[in-house]
Amino acid sequence: MIGFVMACLGAYLLSNQVRVVGSYWNFWGTNTFGITLLPMLFGVGILFWKGRSTVGWLLTAAGALFILGGVLANMQIFFQSTSLFNTLIMLILLVGGIGLIARSVQPHRAKASPQEAPPQS
Repeated sequence: MIGFVMACLGAYLLSNQVRVVGSYWNFWGTNTFGITLLPMLFGVGILFWKGRSTVGWLLTAAGALFILGGVLANMQIFFQSTSLFNTLIMLILLVGGIGLIARSVQPHRAKASPQEAPPQS
């Protein structure tokens, strides 16, 4: 339980220092987001016309993946400046908590107590 709390606290503190900023969509020029929508829109249109169309499903899935890839490619992730002490506290909490969780998941050997006698037959 302590490991879980440590890992959650460390992950929260670490992720609290991260800022994610989106930038303009740049694909073959500036502001071309509409071009990346075309395959998905054609796929959706084909699916409304004929729901079992393989081409429609492929265009829709490919268009959605293309848009997702474009969004991920245009993200900028920054780690805000902080003191070394705070960074060490965050990382020690996170890694120490994960270590305690991993230790608790390992199987333990049962120790035989010296008072127990083997069964008599």
